[in-house]
Amino acid sequence: MPVINSESNHDPNKILPIDYDWARDYYQRGVANNWTPEEISMQDDISQWKSDELSEAERQLVEWNLGFFSTAESLTANNIVLAIYDYVTAPECRQYLLRQAYEEAVHTDTFIYCCDSLGFDPEYMYGMYDRIPSIREKDEFVVDLTQAIDDPDFTMETEEDMRDFVRDLIGFYVIMEGIFFYAGFAMMLGLKRQGKMSGIGQQFEYILRDESLHVGFGVDLINQMRAESDFWTEEFEEEIVNLMKEAVELEKIYAEEACPEEVLGMGPDQFKEYVEYIADRRFEQLNLERQYVTENPFPWMTEQIDLNKEKNFFETNVTEYQEGGQLDWD
Repeated sequence: MPVINSESNHDPNKILPIDYDWARDYYQRGVANNWTPEEISMQDDISQWKSDELSEAERQLVEWNLGFFSTAESLTANNIVLAIYDYVTAPECRQYLLRQAYEEAVHTDTFIYCCDSLGFDPEYMYGMYDRIPSIREKDEFVVDLTQAIDDPDFTMETEEDMRDFVRDLIGFYVIMEGIFFYAGFAMMLGLKRQGKMSGIGQQFEYILRDESLHVGFGVDLINQMRAESDFWTEEFEEEIVNLMKEAVELEKIYAEEACPEEVLGMGPDQFKEYVEYIADRRFEQLNLERQYVTENPFPWMTEQIDLNKEKNFFETNVTEYQEGGQLDWD
């Protein structure tokens, strides 16, 4: 099993002294963001859902996004607990992973709360993964990237092993949480801006705040590994770029099917542009070239997301990274 900070002889159970201040910072910021869905009233949402205030297109946006996120959050939580945690043994990193796992549980509880409040049949809501190909294809795309480390015989001994592990990190942190979630965020927050389904919209705002930290942590973990090892090759970089571009195409299909016509001034072309814009941000965070150079069609989303908060540690403080403890994967 890989051991982080082995050169400084840190036991995974001893968090002090801390070598990776950035990981500790994510934990503290996560705690500061603490929330639960029951704090948010759903009364107006319930009234709107039961009335004729929402168009059929708007109702589809709500259903599809609740259906997608309900399974995606569970997949992400399982990956943290069953895969990532086992191989990231720096105690300050594990502390944040535990915090993230808790937040994924809160997000899962959010969709239970929404489902119960609006009176959805659970089989209907949680069965959308099986019924809607564009939801299933996104989930399966990410899960496929984890197959290597899901093998019970997987070990972290070679550079190829590290590439397998990073492929998992990119699948869940960069693609699932960093690309696949964002068209849905734009859709739900767009409804909220118009005074529709504001309770669910507020919960999506809180989820978005959490996800910004999740993406940042995942990217920083990847970049920390890159700074301390030689596993990142030109061939691997090309593979990652192609994987992310394939993910963008899957998210475009989802966006167009979830919103096939203009809703409240938002249409499928704009959502596809937004996916490209967000993907370019992810490329930049990984110190890769932008692939689309697309303008943000939803400037108001910048106010919601505050992309500066997603700025990774490497972009501003490379020295602190490289002066920290070293990752030893032997």
